[in-house]
Amino acid sequence: MAQTYDVVVIGAGAAGLMCALTAGYEGRRVLVLDHANKAGKKILMSGGGRCNFTNLATGPEHFFSANPHFCISALKRYTPGHFVELVERHGIEHVEKAPGQLFCADSAKPIVSMLLTECEWAGAEVRLKTRITSLERRGEGMRLETSSGAIDAGAVVIATGGLSIPTMGATGFGYDIARQFGLGVTDTRAALVPFTLTSQWRERAASLAGVSCSVTVEVGEGRYREPMLFTHRGVSGPAMLQASSHWQPGMALSIDLLPDIDVAGELATLRHEAPKRHVSTWLGERLPKRLAQAWCEWQGVTEKPLGALSKREVSRLDGELKRWQLKPAGTEGWRTAEVTLGGVETQAISSKTFAVEGLPALRFIGEALDVTGQLGGFNFQWAWASGVACGQSM
Repeated sequence: MAQTYDVVVIGAGAAGLMCALTAGYEGRRVLVLDHANKAGKKILMSGGGRCNFTNLATGPEHFFSANPHFCISALKRYTPGHFVELVERHGIEHVEKAPGQLFCADSAKPIVSMLLTECEWAGAEVRLKTRITSLERRGEGMRLETSSGAIDAGAVVIATGGLSIPTMGATGFGYDIARQFGLGVTDTRAALVPFTLTSQWRERAASLAGVSCSVTVEVGEGRYREPMLFTHRGVSGPAMLQASSHWQPGMALSIDLLPDIDVAGELATLRHEAPKRHVSTWLGERLPKRLAQAWCEWQGVTEKPLGALSKREVSRLDGELKRWQLKPAGTEGWRTAEVTLGGVETQAISSKTFAVEGLPALRFIGEALDVTGQLGGFNFQWAWASGVACGQSM
């Protein structure tokens, strides 16, 4: 005999657990299935282990999608304020590390505990270490074959996420299910991911590993003012992670190393007012000293007095500091990507219920869909909002 549930949610991550507890409170008999041995693995490792669980400034402009209007309905119905209220009701301490970006004060564990507790209170069962071998339509509902037996469900919700960080258990299962039932899947690629550099620049970056500075980076239609971090393989930090969502192979990043400074104006003035000062001394007061020294070596101006700079050299230095053109070799890929750009196409999915057109017993939520947020808590807010919207409609 097959086990029977009103709702089966596949994926015990942020979106899946939120959907399960919401549907449970709606009076539905809910089962969450996951092949992993622990719920919320990605929640636990996110934000350096402290989980940037929402952003108070969340709006549709912070998301990438081929269908940019799709996310609006769910985001309006479940706001960051709603989730903050839930967090505070559970007594979870949190901090605002950057404007709008809320993190757990110490660890992400309380967020997972909160979701699992809410699932328990709502009567939603969470079953881990369970493989799904097939999913098919059965009458008005769905039939799943799993490693724990056959399960009949009134509705199945795919909350399996994307391809990022396979060591956390990420697979393409959700995309396979979408294709099985005739849905399109957009091209997917790693996003919010560090860049790797070619040999010469890789060596230079490696020598500066750990050095960080605030920059403005531009690539494609993206422009971000965030910190950049040099690594042993290239460049990372929030600025580069944000830029990676816009970057395509062959593109160069345009980096302003001194976004608050009129370099040409300062150098022109100092050529006369402080002619004996070295360029390296001037730059070392505006950038981390290791970076300033290395940059002057790259430009061959380490021992150059400001008074000896020609107008042409001032113009060149201004260009290199304000519009540094850096062409990545690639990215670190799925191994370290925080999210997947692209996913299940949304044209045939209801933005209100997240049900597939013509097949209301099948639904997709969270990162599995072609909705990807910028860095800063937006992707978690999409998980909460899409999970709640779907759960309420059961």
